[in-house]
Amino acid sequence: MSLSPWSSRSRPNSLAAFARAQHAIPGGVNSPARAFGAVGGTPIFIAKGAGQYLYDIDGLRYLDFIGSWGPMILGHAHPAVVKAAVETLQNGTSFGAPTELESRLAEMVIDAVPSIEMVRFVSSGTEAAMSAIRLARGHTGRNIIVKFAGCYHGHVDALLVSAGSSALTLGVPNSPGVPAGATRDTVVLRYNDTQQLADLFAARGDEIAGVMLEAVVGNMGLVVPTPEFRQELRRLTHHHGALLIYDEVMTGFRLSYGGAQELLGDLPDMTALGKIIGGGYPVGAYGGRADVMKSVMPAGPVFQAGTLSGNPVAMAAGIATLNELKTNPPYARLEAQSARIEAGLRSAAQSLGIPHQINRVGSMWTFFFTGTPVTNLDTAKTVDTQRFAQFFWLMMDRGIYLPCSQFEAAFTGGAMTDANIDETIAAAIESLTIMAKN
Repeated sequence: MSLSPWSSRSRPNSLAAFARAQHAIPGGVNSPARAFGAVGGTPIFIAKGAGQYLYDIDGLRYLDFIGSWGPMILGHAHPAVVKAAVETLQNGTSFGAPTELESRLAEMVIDAVPSIEMVRFVSSGTEAAMSAIRLARGHTGRNIIVKFAGCYHGHVDALLVSAGSSALTLGVPNSPGVPAGATRDTVVLRYNDTQQLADLFAARGDEIAGVMLEAVVGNMGLVVPTPEFRQELRRLTHHHGALLIYDEVMTGFRLSYGGAQELLGDLPDMTALGKIIGGGYPVGAYGGRADVMKSVMPAGPVFQAGTLSGNPVAMAAGIATLNELKTNPPYARLEAQSARIEAGLRSAAQSLGIPHQINRVGSMWTFFFTGTPVTNLDTAKTVDTQRFAQFFWLMMDRGIYLPCSQFEAAFTGGAMTDANIDETIAAAIESLTIMAKN
């Protein structure tokens, strides 16, 4: 019995595990992204990860292009990260009191990210985004937050919105349980639309507390901002006294050691971080200009707290990860390997006449099944999700684990070899050839 109509492999243990999970966990998963709803079939249950590979409970091995949705840039169970976590764990898991590990990781983040002068740790990317918008409002004394359609900043009530009927319409909730009042002061604009941005600031610039942006988008597939869009966003926020907040939960320490902002040469006022800075443990952070960060309690009046914030095991794993990235930077190799994947996929799709777009920045990339250039949510929605689902399962059967949604970025991992890249391209050529014949 297969997990999907497109899969030829039987994975009975995963089928049984999912059936069991559905009795105890809503939908059988603890995050919707794991449910395989976008590709059909049943999710695969993982037994372990090692280096560039995942192993499922049926004993099958996969080359992992998810990396826990970004954090595992060094690969799974990296010896230095495991050693740091185990040594710290032996001294206790949580104290509810400060440790020097927090200051050490904070100093590493400040040293790495150009715009960050002070940083506060939390336990997830969602917390980081939530805290950043609260701080923006508290620091400026304004209410309106601007976000862009297709950008995801965690399951914060105020940010779970879709665009209204016109460019300047305030957002309306797109999840049950989020009251209209929670999104009353959220405005949703089109990504990469400079004119829409200018129109909003002309109309309401003195009401805007902050603008939150995925500097390189990973949550409608990989989408790249135009230079004009970024430059106008920085100019308008500065001119109107609003705070520019970059969500670098995915891109921080991924696209370069200093994140997307270092790669692009940008200086936001605040940055949300997560994923890589915890080395695979639950972690988040928000940081920025010292005058802004000093508005956070106890230095200032804006409240934010968390029992497990700055958890010592997560701090130790993050320190070990950042040490490895700084001492043995993988970025040039990841760029070269990802460029090879891009070229191989493009060549195969072109030769087979399959409509496609490939967006890539460094080690993050998306193969879109559409002939339309993908620059925002509207163009992302032109994709053929059924073709992606078929491609996903064909690749899975060939041992290549891609994101289980057309609207998620893939991550090339630092433990991957050139032979792994060859293997991936060969699997893609075989999969696309099968698709072209059907």
